[in-house]
Amino acid sequence: MSHSFQVTVDANDPAALSDFWALALGYVIQPPPEGFDSWDDWARAMEIPAEKWNDARALVDPDGKGPRLFFQRVPEGKAAKNRVHLDVNAGGGLQVERTAKTAAVEDHVARLLDAGGAFVERFDRDHEYWVVMQDPEGNEFCVQ
Repeated sequence: MSHSFQVTVDANDPAALSDFWALALGYVIQPPPEGFDSWDDWARAMEIPAEKWNDARALVDPDGKGPRLFFQRVPEGKAAKNRVHLDVNAGGGLQVERTAKTAAVEDHVARLLDAGGAFVERFDRDHEYWVVMQDPEGNEFCVQ
């Protein structure tokens, strides 16, 4: 039996980092609970102080297929290389013609650079093409 899971990311600014990852993955901010128009309205109703409203943010796949991503505020910054990273499959996979795949990857990389991501390294090997990047808080990931 499989289990559902979420990916949890430590962040200095959960709102800003989740906005970046929403763009990277095509995800959306998890809708607020029924009866609330926004998460701010929910936080107000729960009497959460305004300075705590950016302590967490969740993203969900609008198609309901991918895992939930949860961003939680932590006081410390990133200290070392990730032991786990995400691969963003923007190129369409092995069935896509090489030139089209490379163009799709590079288009997505350009959008993520404009959104605050950083270029690390480009790989072009045999039948694979990918770009290693960092999100705005320095977490490594690949666009392939």
